[in-house]
Amino acid sequence: MSQRHPFDASALKDRLAPLGRRLGEREAGEAKAVGEARRPAEGLRALVESGLAAFHEAAREAGAPQLAIELSPPRTDDKHLRSVQFELRRGRQMAIVTVKSRGEVTLVGPFRQGKTEGPCLSFPFDAETELEQGLAAFLERFLEEAATP
Repeated sequence: MSQRHPFDASALKDRLAPLGRRLGEREAGEAKAVGEARRPAEGLRALVESGLAAFHEAAREAGAPQLAIELSPPRTDDKHLRSVQFELRRGRQMAIVTVKSRGEVTLVGPFRQGKTEGPCLSFPFDAETELEQGLAAFLERFLEEAATP
């Protein structure tokens, strides 16, 4: 038995379609920049995935497969519509890598989900050596915190 709701779906569609068109037209000009942020986000994620594979293998060999870390695919950032993020998670421990369309990478965390995010480190795209070193230290901090009971 289906329940009918008292709302007029066509009225809501008529109201939201123009809003979607207006906001879509506004953001369409940013699509190229967001696409350009996606490429380094995918590259950084592949680098992190490779490092995590070595971590997971070593943890399993040591007898602790429960240390497995989840790695999300890149997606639109939760806070910045014109940025791309991916996250690492084990239980409530999180870390986020955000690639902003303005040419900056921000490493957020590690932190406990539901708590204040931070600390954050930002690097320009062209600071490859600093970003590589910062990313390694960031991942080490996250893995230590994620593996702490």
